[in-house]
Amino acid sequence: MEKKSVFKKIAAMSLAAVMLLAVAGCGGGEKKKEADGGNTAKIGLVTATTGGAAAYGLAIKKGSELAVEEINAKSKTKLALLIEDEKGVKNEAINAMNKLIHKDNVLVVSGPMLSGTMFAAGPIAQQAGVPALGTSTTAEGITDIGNFIFRNAVPESIAIPAAVEKAHKILGFKKVAIMYSNNNDMQVSVFNTYKQVFAKLGTEVVAIETFADKDTDYSAQLTKIQQLNPDILAVAALYQEGSLILKKARDMGMKMPVIGNNGFNSPEFMKLAGLAAEGAIVGSPWFPEKQDEKVQNFRKAFKAKYQHEPDQFSAQAYDGIYLLHAAIEKAGTVSDRKKVRDSLASIKDFSGVTGKFAFDDKRNPKMDINVLIVKGGKFVELK
Repeated sequence: MEKKSVFKKIAAMSLAAVMLLAVAGCGGGEKKKEADGGNTAKIGLVTATTGGAAAYGLAIKKGSELAVEEINAKSKTKLALLIEDEKGVKNEAINAMNKLIHKDNVLVVSGPMLSGTMFAAGPIAQQAGVPALGTSTTAEGITDIGNFIFRNAVPESIAIPAAVEKAHKILGFKKVAIMYSNNNDMQVSVFNTYKQVFAKLGTEVVAIETFADKDTDYSAQLTKIQQLNPDILAVAALYQEGSLILKKARDMGMKMPVIGNNGFNSPEFMKLAGLAAEGAIVGSPWFPEKQDEKVQNFRKAFKAKYQHEPDQFSAQAYDGIYLLHAAIEKAGTVSDRKKVRDSLASIKDFSGVTGKFAFDDKRNPKMDINVLIVKGGKFVELK
């Protein structure tokens, strides 16, 4: 009986040891699995899939989905993309950000889409310690929200001077008129950049005219501008308003070149403006005709999936997902937001379809700008 009792104790101890080893093995395996990048990272996407800015938002959605599809086909670290519609509205972006962070528990966020919605919802990500990457937010001060806010969208303070200075060198204009939307955070920022660069070039600003998003009649503003006969017109607008302004200007017989901002970089601008878009000049990191393997492979894959060409917003969103994935893999975690934030900040040599890329010390992109002009219904390099 005593020996039996001893054997029972030994058996029980052995079983307990095996169970402990099994538990320890499982825990270690999970940690190793995460360290090896074998888990799935949840990425939130805040973009406008409905509403007035949906052309930008749907392009962003498509570029993001294509990147996730490619990454999941070839990488150990898988991505789950959770998409929320911000509708281009600040309160909707706030609700979307709160849901993704506090209910869905995402690791990182791509977006929000507009500068105004990032200013509204970005502080939520900052307070929660969730990295948020703006792929189309170009207004000044975006990354001043906090150290968890990044962007690969080139600020207008870089793109506008590049476009204006090259256009000035080629066209030699001396007098300019400016039109901008005064109820849109991004367009007000663009207007301020226009003023600075024209002052630097010694160009006379003969007129400043304002409008609001969703306006449809620009006759009064353009009549005043036409009477002053500027050499060039600079416009800060989204594609809907920008296309209407150009159509009206051309209908009135105004033939001067037009410089646009980031809002003009959508195919919808050219589609709505038609022939009036000819000669519009923009600065952009995305140049679809660039003879680069990554660019052309992306175009081919995008067209195969969606049956149309990608635009700048698709390209930047596509690069943005790859940037986030690179940071996640480098950090070796699918759950530690702070590690991923630090990993993202340390990226200095990323090469994407929009070109070579690095973050500066304020988490803004450092990259080259292409100055493009609309010719024959497509963007070509301004020469």
